[in-house]
Amino acid sequence: MIKRFIRRVLGLSAATVDRVPPEEHGLSREALSPAAAKVCAVLREAGFSASVVGGAVRDLLLGITPQDFDVATDARPEQVKPLFRRALIIGRRFRLVHVMMGADTVEVSTFRAADPDTAEKDEHGRVLRDNVFGTQAEDARRRDFTVNALYFDPASEEVVDFHGGLADLKKRVLRVIGDPQTRYRKDPVRMLRAVRLGAKLGLTLDPATR
Repeated sequence: MIKRFIRRVLGLSAATVDRVPPEEHGLSREALSPAAAKVCAVLREAGFSASVVGGAVRDLLLGITPQDFDVATDARPEQVKPLFRRALIIGRRFRLVHVMMGADTVEVSTFRAADPDTAEKDEHGRVLRDNVFGTQAEDARRRDFTVNALYFDPASEEVVDFHGGLADLKKRVLRVIGDPQTRYRKDPVRMLRAVRLGAKLGLTLDPATR
């Protein structure tokens, strides 16, 4: 009940997952950088899930070469680091792992939950760390735009889509996840990011996102 209330306050609704096969979206694991593919393979071999997420997936679907690759996993940072020879845990609030392979650095993040009540705070109520680990669905709800909440699983070559990001890309629409007004109040810079990203990629802002 508490989680449902939080979702209403944040303007987030329960997401249904769409697992889109490669014959429908056109991506293959060969499109990934060798470093990103290796990171995902190592995590899977250790028993964890691992998907490329965010801007890299979006760009590949648009036919753009990504500048970098981010990986999302259910492994925690302290479980990720020992799996790689050159890896570093960074950040206080958002702990991430940077895995270095040759000249490439792959950023590995753990699925995070959208649950501000369980964030670690100081005596004044300020957030010290909100690395509240969660599921892939919860991680997708935290992201800014539907086109940035797409997960590419190199093992199955499926695109995992919780918020209709694939459909928005096909329509070349940029849409905020959840209620735009609520999201903009929590993060006013998101509005500027929407304008910049739309202009950069040639995407039209969804009417509610404007």
